[in-house]
Amino acid sequence: MKVQTVEFVGSFPGVAKAPAPSLPEFAFIGRSNVGKSSLVNMLTMRKDIAKTSSTPGKTQMLNMFDVDETWRLVDLPGYGYAKVSKKHRASLRTMIEEYISTRPTLHCAFVLLDGSIPLQKIDREMIEWLGENGIPQAWVFTKVDKGRSRKTAQHLEDSVEALKADWDELPPHFMTSAEKATGREELLTFIASSMPPA
Repeated sequence: MKVQTVEFVGSFPGVAKAPAPSLPEFAFIGRSNVGKSSLVNMLTMRKDIAKTSSTPGKTQMLNMFDVDETWRLVDLPGYGYAKVSKKHRASLRTMIEEYISTRPTLHCAFVLLDGSIPLQKIDREMIEWLGENGIPQAWVFTKVDKGRSRKTAQHLEDSVEALKADWDELPPHFMTSAEKATGREELLTFIASSMPPA
């Protein structure tokens, strides 16, 4: 799949304010500082579609982009950011869960996992919540080029092994690097194959 056009639909403070469902939607979700904005930019081959920042937790809304007028990319707020109030974290979590559980055109939730560190408890909880609610999901390991290659490879292997304990069959999972565009074609191919026939 080639990305020709990317149109910013808007930023919305909740699913009730979002435009009516139309195109197939693919949502990207992950902890703050997991590299979500960089991945979105890499996937669309645009430098500033999603705003990257050295300060985690910048995404606070549902950000929607129409890609080639055929599917919608949804950039969800990062979860688990410690430097906001507990009440604000809870409201973001509610926004995320409400969108994911009620949006009829959501075809897949991509859960981003930092491949350069061990699997985090909060990520496992999100994966479990999606599974318990029957939401189609895929896992995207980010930053696979960071750190010492042997150590990163061990983190990735350990994470997949840990997740296997909860699944009879693992969801699709991808290894990515925003800097090197690793995994881009695989992700786009998966999205194309997941869309309903035209």
